[in-house]
Amino acid sequence: MIKRMLGLLAIAAMFTGCSPVTVSLTLFADGSKLLETTVDADQNATDKVAVIDIRGLISEKEDAGLLSLGGSSVDELVARLRVAENDRYVIAVILRINSPGGTVTASDMMYREVRRFVDETKKPVIASLGEVAASGGYYLALSADRIIAEPTSITGSIGVIIPTVNVSEGLNKIGIKSRSIKSGKNKDLANPLEPVREEQYAVLQGMVDEFYARFKNLVVERRSRAAALGTTSLDQTQLDDLTDGRIVTGAKATEFGLVDQSGGIREAFALAKSLAGIDRAKMVKYYPEGGTRPRSAYAQSLVPPPGASREGEINLIQIRSGSMGPFGNVGFAGAYYLWMPPG
Repeated sequence: MIKRMLGLLAIAAMFTGCSPVTVSLTLFADGSKLLETTVDADQNATDKVAVIDIRGLISEKEDAGLLSLGGSSVDELVARLRVAENDRYVIAVILRINSPGGTVTASDMMYREVRRFVDETKKPVIASLGEVAASGGYYLALSADRIIAEPTSITGSIGVIIPTVNVSEGLNKIGIKSRSIKSGKNKDLANPLEPVREEQYAVLQGMVDEFYARFKNLVVERRSRAAALGTTSLDQTQLDDLTDGRIVTGAKATEFGLVDQSGGIREAFALAKSLAGIDRAKMVKYYPEGGTRPRSAYAQSLVPPPGASREGEINLIQIRSGSMGPFGNVGFAGAYYLWMPPG
């Protein structure tokens, strides 16, 4: 059995070339049910504050490895919000965000799901920004009633990008030419195999401007609301600079009013209890049955990919390649609220 597994891993390695590779084996996993564990608690507490992790690329589609599929960011959030909604002992939620952002649509969907949760349950939501909560990660944080950032968090990157590439000149040099048969002049918008046509990029720029206006207006709306509640005011004199796509530290974000205060998960826990009007609570996290049980508030609630459901079977060999393409795991198609770090 071990020899067979090593053989499969060797074959998979050939497909990944020199890309950074992560290999994981999942045992006895069944992701159909979410379990709860307490990661911190005040003495004699019965009420709960649920911590929900938002990690990695925000996307509605499943995050795929070479040999398996992962979970959808939207689905994972909604599933956990549903548990918190139906549990009368859950009095508040903390979104612990460690994400550089993701697609425009998924970021907006998750924002609206959190706002629906707040509107229907009246349970406060606190966004706790971890190492990176940039672009779509910050967009999601705006859905919360309060935002707390680690002083060293990387956040901001308020803006939109549609990555494109054009290889037509290089192909022409080796005698390869492309010609699309199309129904209209923009059906092959920004075709990477044909020469750049600026009028087509103008169409894409119009989309970017629309999505950017939505993001910027949301920043003004939500941070103005926070100021009205007596928290940090958004520095309107710095608005254009703060929304030009730059990243800032959590400390600077607090200074400029992009977040309410500096702090970590413990400060978020204290604030959640304060907004809910209670003194004591348990901090809980949800994790999939058969998955890794979180040991603390900082642990990731690992999600078993689809197919990992037969008890007693080593049923997943998961290979992830970190640099398959110029934008890592980000494909070219689509618009992104995303910070793409250099390197």
